[in-house]
Amino acid sequence: MKKLVIFDLDGTLLNTIADLACSTNVALRANGFPEHATEEYNYFVGNGINKLFERALPPEARTEENILRIRKVFLEHYNRHNTDLSAPYPGIPELLEQLTERGVKLAVASNKYQEATCKLIAHFFPTTPFIEVLGQREGIKTKPDPGIVLETMAKAGVSKEETLYVGDSGVDMRTAINSGVTACGVSWGFRPRTELEEYAPAHIAERPEEILGFIAS
Repeated sequence: MKKLVIFDLDGTLLNTIADLACSTNVALRANGFPEHATEEYNYFVGNGINKLFERALPPEARTEENILRIRKVFLEHYNRHNTDLSAPYPGIPELLEQLTERGVKLAVASNKYQEATCKLIAHFFPTTPFIEVLGQREGIKTKPDPGIVLETMAKAGVSKEETLYVGDSGVDMRTAINSGVTACGVSWGFRPRTELEEYAPAHIAERPEEILGFIAS
């Protein structure tokens, strides 16, 4: 029986790709760089926003200076507009409610920067009693480093065997492996199922309600 479920945010709880794409394109355009189609961003995200900007920039322009220029404009736009086009995936609010009713502890572990992670959770899941909501923080390694998961488990007071980590990407599956917890991939996110299968997770959910069955296994 799992006592703690830790969720990734982007591509797992929320479909945020349109807002991420829009704000990055605004920043690229403002700095004279070409923009990208929204679907291209599925492969740019997942490792924090600086890596997003690096991937979005032309190869010859991927300098620290340009990344910081893009970051400045992006943050100004995204902090104002990050709930415009984003929404929970169908079935996610109901899943969170049912897990809570069963007494399962819930948490979020994201590579999105902390301010936006907290804002999105508060906006879309205001009544869900997450015990911890952690994003990318200064001086703390990002996923797939296990630190964010181990920190959450310590706060929850649960063991690795009692923890299920849920995410949509190879980064998430590697995070679970590095943490020693049970991995659950989700097929509705930003990355294809084949990417998840490369890491042989214990579970791959096609629909959110399937996760209810996984916590008992």
